Amino acid sequence: MTHDHDLVLRPSAAQTEAALNPPPGRNGGDLVVETLSGLGATTVFGLPGQHALGMFDALRRSSLQYVGLRVENNAGFAADAYGRITGEAAPLLLSTGPGALTSLAALQEAAAASAPVLAISSQIPTAGLGGGRHGYLHELPDQQASFRGVVKSVHTVRTQSQIPSALAAAWESALTAPHGPVWVEIPQDVLLAETGLPMVTPMDATPEDVVPRPELTAVAAHLLSSAARPAIIAGGGVVRADASGKLRLLAERLNAPVVTTFGGKGAFPWEHPLSLQSWLEDRHTTDLLEDADVLLVVGSGLGELSSNYHTFKPRGRVIQIEADLGKLESNHPALGIHADARLALSALLETVDERPDPTAPERVRTLLARVGERIAAQELTLEQDVLASVRRALPDGSPSFWDMTILAYWAWSAFDPRRPNTMHSAQGAGGLGYGFPAALGAAAADPTRPVLAVSGDGGALYSIAELATAKQYGLDVTWLIVDDGGYGILREYMTDAFGQATATELARPDFVALAESFGVPGIRTTPGTLEADLSKALATPGPTVVLLPAVLRMFAPTHLDG
Repeated sequence: MTHDHDLVLRPSAAQTEAALNPPPGRNGGDLVVETLSGLGATTVFGLPGQHALGMFDALRRSSLQYVGLRVENNAGFAADAYGRITGEAAPLLLSTGPGALTSLAALQEAAAASAPVLAISSQIPTAGLGGGRHGYLHELPDQQASFRGVVKSVHTVRTQSQIPSALAAAWESALTAPHGPVWVEIPQDVLLAETGLPMVTPMDATPEDVVPRPELTAVAAHLLSSAARPAIIAGGGVVRADASGKLRLLAERLNAPVVTTFGGKGAFPWEHPLSLQSWLEDRHTTDLLEDADVLLVVGSGLGELSSNYHTFKPRGRVIQIEADLGKLESNHPALGIHADARLALSALLETVDERPDPTAPERVRTLLARVGERIAAQELTLEQDVLASVRRALPDGSPSFWDMTILAYWAWSAFDPRRPNTMHSAQGAGGLGYGFPAALGAAAADPTRPVLAVSGDGGALYSIAELATAKQYGLDVTWLIVDDGGYGILREYMTDAFGQATATELARPDFVALAESFGVPGIRTTPGTLEADLSKALATPGPTVVLLPAVLRMFAPTHLDG
């Protein structure tokens, strides 16, 4: 009797010969790059360091494309964006100690935004491991402990034979829903030692699907079919699962209004009659969602930004579909369905009943009109005109990456991404410096489309060194820098809270001249010429910096009302 687990593919004669006579001159680093190629990787990001040189030496013997950035954290942001755009695990090669630790903020963003990043770090030589103080360069008593609270999983390697299996396990972890960053560390001597192991052949590390339990989707379908005022909140899980088409079908069948979270931009068509767009930081939207007798939350944990700073208090029944088990019911009691968004929406579509409701589009129009009136009463024409100019200049289908800056906060609520998986920001963890290096990663992922990065002057200084990267690799990124002389949003926050701002004003360079010193064209623009200047820059291959000196203001918050 033969069982499936007894079946073993026999190698061919040629495969046996190749295994018995591997090419000479290979080291542990070759096992790393061969495994990455065997898993399907084509591009790696990183920064070399003394302990990691075995991996970087092996790159020249591989077919992998290498994109080297100037700061490890920026390399992490680039890998994050590559993972978001492609849905593939993005390898990130790092060195021990300071190099590894410098990537932590980027890995936190990848974790918060569910971006699949495969971080591979060197370690001190094996003889120094175990927590003793041997005085090796870059030595940490327990390097992996610094990452355990940030990444999905940690994988340690101590011998060369462990490398392929450890990387395959990490790859599978990174791509199991919810996606996220993972950590692999390999000692310097293991990477440098010559290896007689056979070349690594293609490997299968396909993650298991997160399938919904049918009894839960049956209850959810019944609740939605019989609801009087259903509504839907669509989060980033819908985008990552490529489930926007199924979401639209379900919303239309139920006649349920849909609001997208800031991480879920593009999950639902902006101009659809049922689209509440993304005005989550507005009390009118919060009121409508609270009034729903059945609220379907798909691919969102209803965190701070998605709940109008935790002022949202649903009065009806909540159904939450979420691939991250830890986020189920973490903020509100719900019928929690642990599942990939696409699979759960497919199950609902099979059983949910048609629900006629001719009043739904009118309720959506009324809500958006109220939001528009609130914004119009605040005399924020400049901000709306600037955002509209960016939208008109950016080609449909071109991705945009937004730093933590006032124009980005406007874009979270008011920018129409037009297509799923095209608008990305650092709103997961909220660190500065994301926009430009992330855009470089997206340009490496798809060089056929121009990419837009948006930063303030404060955030731009975090990643200004990557102008050298953009120039070196000819990456097609247009970088819009809004220069307001400081940390603009913190200036507003402090002025509102304390009557004056402290530590928010910045000396900064001539960004246009600085860009040109890197060999990157720079353009100084105005609100009136922004659209034309951005359009020209985006149509010109290679990197360009567009500088907009302007002081923008945020619309008034509503979570403080009453």
